[in-house]
Amino acid sequence: MRIALGIEYAGDKFSGWQIQHGVPTVQACVESALSIVANHPVTVNCAGRTDRGVHALMQVIHADVNVERTMRSWIFGGNTNLPNEISILWAQAVDDQFHARFSAQKRYYRYLILNRYTRPAVSSHKITWVYKALDVDLMQMAGQYLLGTHDFSSYRAVACQAKSPIRTVTDLTVRRQQDKIIIDIAANGFLHHMVRNIVGILITIGSGEQAPIWAKTVLDARDRTQGGVTAPAHGLYFCGVDYPSSYQFPKAIID
Repeated sequence: MRIALGIEYAGDKFSGWQIQHGVPTVQACVESALSIVANHPVTVNCAGRTDRGVHALMQVIHADVNVERTMRSWIFGGNTNLPNEISILWAQAVDDQFHARFSAQKRYYRYLILNRYTRPAVSSHKITWVYKALDVDLMQMAGQYLLGTHDFSSYRAVACQAKSPIRTVTDLTVRRQQDKIIIDIAANGFLHHMVRNIVGILITIGSGEQAPIWAKTVLDARDRTQGGVTAPAHGLYFCGVDYPSSYQFPKAIID
């Protein structure tokens, strides 16, 4: 049978989602935990691979298993064998046509910035600190140039392996909550470092170093060297995925 699961994790102790030799990864931990519950090797596929240090509030994965277990057993049995930084939130049986990555219609990311003079302590690995005052209105204005379907070559990593740089950004909002700036971005898919590169541009604009139109100038260049600094990974959160309505998965609860 095929099962889908929702996963939450803090990424600061892992070298990203994807299995890599000799370093801790989220995928390796999840596969090990589920293999113990299944009593056979389990391989999982995710909705979107996250980089080193990136967090997830609702990563969606699927796995094919050869045994019958209750959904409760997959959740609690899996969590018993996972480190505290990873938690299975839910599990559901799905049809064989479901694929965590290829069935996804939209993905959601959030980026958190602490905008104050003093650095964070408790949340130091969960938020990006920018001490310069940022103008949220300018950042919001700049973000609107990125809405729609575009060639995002200027906003992807040089080493990005995606076959096409074309993506459709459906939502991009920037707002302030006291000394915290929240950037929410939704798209049909994201390129390697795409969100972090967008945030890097928005921070530059918010600090007054560039005008909002610079976001479009960089976009139109289709050249990564014309872009700004890549924002740090630890402020980034994978927040969820939209699938066809036939799959009624729980959503992440975020403010």
